[in-house]
Amino acid sequence: MTSPLEIAANVVMTASIVLAGRNNVHSWWLGVVGCAMFAALFYSVKLYADVALQLFFIVTCFIGWLRWLRGDAGGALPISRARLGALGWMVGVGIAATLGYGLMLQAYTNAYAPFIDSAVLMFSIVAQLLLMGRRVETWPFWLLVNTISVPLYASRGLHLTALLYAAYWINALVSWFFWRRQMRQDDAQATVNAMKG
Repeated sequence: MTSPLEIAANVVMTASIVLAGRNNVHSWWLGVVGCAMFAALFYSVKLYADVALQLFFIVTCFIGWLRWLRGDAGGALPISRARLGALGWMVGVGIAATLGYGLMLQAYTNAYAPFIDSAVLMFSIVAQLLLMGRRVETWPFWLLVNTISVPLYASRGLHLTALLYAAYWINALVSWFFWRRQMRQDDAQATVNAMKG
């Protein structure tokens, strides 16, 4: 049976995720509320890496909120691309950290699916860091995380959460295209402004 906490957490996080995909700064404070609810929910079903992830998200939501508001020399942070080298080391560190944290959970806790749960944790961190910097590459990482999360949450009986993560997968795909289009429009406008100036 779906708990009231699971329903409330999903409603709040759905609003936050949709707003992030639409490049809306209000995504961040809703994220703080939703992540706190998800931390309690995941603790109740022994997904400890996901609890740690929610605590990380709460902190980074505050940082992301400030960066989006005044992260570009006092102005709003524009959408941009990450450097290829930075993406490469993020993936490498994500894989190594997944293995290390998974081994720790396996050895010292009764965690369910410790390596899969750790992959959700580590690559969500990568995606969140990219989102905080308004990097368009955040969305392929969210696609990966959502692909892993759907069967994981379904296997723990969190069927509503699994269903919504499937919807988040679609949102991440749409958001990727939306951000790319908005970035091109912003670049074209900057070019026009430079020519006028």
